[in-house]
Amino acid sequence: MEINTENKILETQQIEIANFTYDLPDHRIAKHPLQNRDLSKLLIYRNGEISESVFNQLPNEIESGTKMVYNNTKVIQARLIFHKETGARVEIFCLEPLNPADYNLAFQATQKSTWKCIVGNSKKWKSGVLSMPFFVDDMEYQLQAERVQLLDGAQEIQFSWNHDELSFSEVLEQTGKIPIPPYLNRDTEEGDLIRYQTVYSKYEGSVAAPTAGLHFTDKVFAEMDTKGIEREELTLHVGAGTFKPVKSEQIGDHEMHTEHIQVTAESLRSIATAKNGVIAVGTTSVRTLESLYWMGVKILDKAEDPKLLKQWEAYQLPKNYTVKESFQAICSYMDENEISLFNAATQIIIAPGYDFKVIKGLVTNFHQPQSTLLLLISALVGEDWRKIYQYAMDNEFRFLSYGDSSLLMKREMIVE
Repeated sequence: MEINTENKILETQQIEIANFTYDLPDHRIAKHPLQNRDLSKLLIYRNGEISESVFNQLPNEIESGTKMVYNNTKVIQARLIFHKETGARVEIFCLEPLNPADYNLAFQATQKSTWKCIVGNSKKWKSGVLSMPFFVDDMEYQLQAERVQLLDGAQEIQFSWNHDELSFSEVLEQTGKIPIPPYLNRDTEEGDLIRYQTVYSKYEGSVAAPTAGLHFTDKVFAEMDTKGIEREELTLHVGAGTFKPVKSEQIGDHEMHTEHIQVTAESLRSIATAKNGVIAVGTTSVRTLESLYWMGVKILDKAEDPKLLKQWEAYQLPKNYTVKESFQAICSYMDENEISLFNAATQIIIAPGYDFKVIKGLVTNFHQPQSTLLLLISALVGEDWRKIYQYAMDNEFRFLSYGDSSLLMKREMIVE
């Protein structure tokens, strides 16, 4: 590793999270979505200038030939509320599958499935098996939860149910609740089942929505098609760590959560040949696209375990490959290993000092103070994040998951 690279990493790691804050009053947090998805406000940041519009006008703000990349993950009903015979409430929050570890297989599993979970009010569950009744065709069945072992900051829980043909996915639909963000300070409502999903969600696995996509409608997509704006999809299952606050003073001491990626070779080739650049829809799409670039570099560099990108690797790896070369390396890796779906995991942290390789812009909502997502925004637009957020605050934009949207073009694109 070159000395200047070491210095750059150290400089990024020494960033103090206290410098990435702003005053967010509770009444500015959108507690519910707007009735119409595409009528949210849209802040536009381009060439260092800020303007605003309505989200359904987004197609007018994007050049023909641009590739828009979406995260098609689907939020699962991951919150399970059990009650002991004493009446004590125990909440189990499913994070990721352990046995089977593959998401698709875990959701297809019948009779039992083991997950990494967070357990709320755990002190009330000292021993024994928890049980919850549910009904299918007026017949009563039981979902049971049994602790297997403690994990780092979580617990391994084995779920079992006495319906031979019902998959775990179907059991969750009967018994679970959509895990809306904790900062909404309200219970899950029936409307959240629809509105806390994107209209293009497909593959189950997230415990939080890729909220930048919540504004899109079929009408907006039709307008984009008319204007020659291209679309591509990939999958990153959003973990509970997306809500994890940065508690350390410097970001170098913050441990990023792991999230799981799935992408086809066809999608990689499509993205690599974008005619007019790539705009990511949501920070999860950014994390996926940029992680995939570095995984391709790891393959080209013959590094170990190319399907895992650790937190700081992107700041250390060689930077002399094109996106096309990197993504083609993954496609070749898939061919050589006879796999149709590239399954990988990323811990990437994108903060000021990060060198974006894939995207030229981002569609995203407004994020919490002192969050890693705000660091990502700063990496994209520099110190202008402050004037962007101040504009949003001064002009009555709604914040966080159910809030308004923005189109942010990379700072390097600024025309002086």
